[in-house]
Amino acid sequence: MLSVIIATENSEQALVPTLAALVSGATGGLISEVLVADAGSRDGTAMVADVAGCNFMVMDGTTARRLKSAADKARARWLLFLQPGTILDEPWTGDAQRFTDLAAWGQERAAVFRRGAPMQSSLRDALSLMATALGGHSETAADPETDLIRRIGRRRLVRLPSIAYRAP
Repeated sequence: MLSVIIATENSEQALVPTLAALVSGATGGLISEVLVADAGSRDGTAMVADVAGCNFMVMDGTTARRLKSAADKARARWLLFLQPGTILDEPWTGDAQRFTDLAAWGQERAAVFRRGAPMQSSLRDALSLMATALGGHSETAADPETDLIRRIGRRRLVRLPSIAYRAP
């Protein structure tokens, strides 16, 4: 159903709470794989990903290039891009399931989670849940999140009720 894609670089500490928040999606059958596209971390990022059962790939290039490369390797129709340190609140699995079920019958859409109070980033840093048919991150984008949101377009963007926030 969902392939989760996380670009990392020395993200050992931030990756732990992000992966912990995905457990309910994995045990509920919503997540089929987690792809960690790493830039060659020198900390324990690889070990954290391995213990969690992620597909860990070391890749050269920008964050955008690593996200795109991992998306090209994803097996699921739906992609969920997360940044290390992002935590999804508990009802995220039901919201994501409802969105993918409804979107399967209509036009191509993408969704973002609402930002929680602890998260200080803007919409450009929002999480993207999208069908692979919508495309992915541009390998050459200076700011991959802003570029992806712009290419998707606000008309095709749905805000899910679930909250995403940064780990303290």
